[in-house]
Amino acid sequence: MNTKQIDYILELAETLNFNRAAENLYISQPTLTYQIHSAEQEIGFTIFDRSNKKTSITPAGLQFVASLRGIRAELRKAIEQGQNYSSIYRENIRIVLPIRSALYFLPQAIREISDSDSGILISPPFDWDHGIDSFLQGEQDILFAIKDEVSHIPDIRIHDLFDSRIYLVVRKDDLLAKKSLIEPEDLDGRTLMVGGPSQAPLRQVQQRMIETQKIHYFNSDDHDTSLTNVAAGRAIVLSPGFLNDHNEEFCWIPFDCEETIPCVLCTHASDNRALITNFIEIIQSIYHRHPDFAV
Repeated sequence: MNTKQIDYILELAETLNFNRAAENLYISQPTLTYQIHSAEQEIGFTIFDRSNKKTSITPAGLQFVASLRGIRAELRKAIEQGQNYSSIYRENIRIVLPIRSALYFLPQAIREISDSDSGILISPPFDWDHGIDSFLQGEQDILFAIKDEVSHIPDIRIHDLFDSRIYLVVRKDDLLAKKSLIEPEDLDGRTLMVGGPSQAPLRQVQQRMIETQKIHYFNSDDHDTSLTNVAAGRAIVLSPGFLNDHNEEFCWIPFDCEETIPCVLCTHASDNRALITNFIEIIQSIYHRHPDFAV
């Protein structure tokens, strides 16, 4: 069913008169009759009852027309939004970043690229958990990723960003918050959140702490669960720096270990647009200017 047929059905539902509806639509009555009949054949049920002299709507047709009104309104809204965006933006960069990192760093990048070209729209879907799949399906232009997880993927370009350090995350009123560097022995007697989607270097550190320090530990499903338990005073957590949203809600203190997590930006090998290269350089510059990620 096409949009014209939707308009024909909605108009006939308003007038319940084929001749008047055809006039309002500036088409002939036979054309309207044919289009309504074609639509009914396609959907498999009768919308309008024409058995009597007067046209009426069937119960199924009544429900269908109500749904079509909503669809038509949404379509009209989508068209208006598209027209509005097209009048403002001529290019769109779709980028996947971890939401906590993105909320701090991405607005800075958007401001910088807008200063040089206001006609570029930046669209972050904030679905990093499915980011690689979305990127490989061509739905995204730029992907923030852990280098080890994407280094084997063909037909992509990898742009080094920074090596993320590992931090201990604690409440601001925790005694450890006063330290500038956390040593492994500082964890003795504490409860550590482990597991979840931890990257391999972080898992190595967690396991080493479990084996060598006098700590308690329990598993966490994800980073947000870990932070919730930290906020509740139930535990502390080791976390990669790229997940820091820098909202000062917690203390992120560097942990004394050699392990780091190399973070990169990925683009498609076939994407040679200058604006993508420019935006990559802007993001790299913003991260490198931050003291947590300086290289």
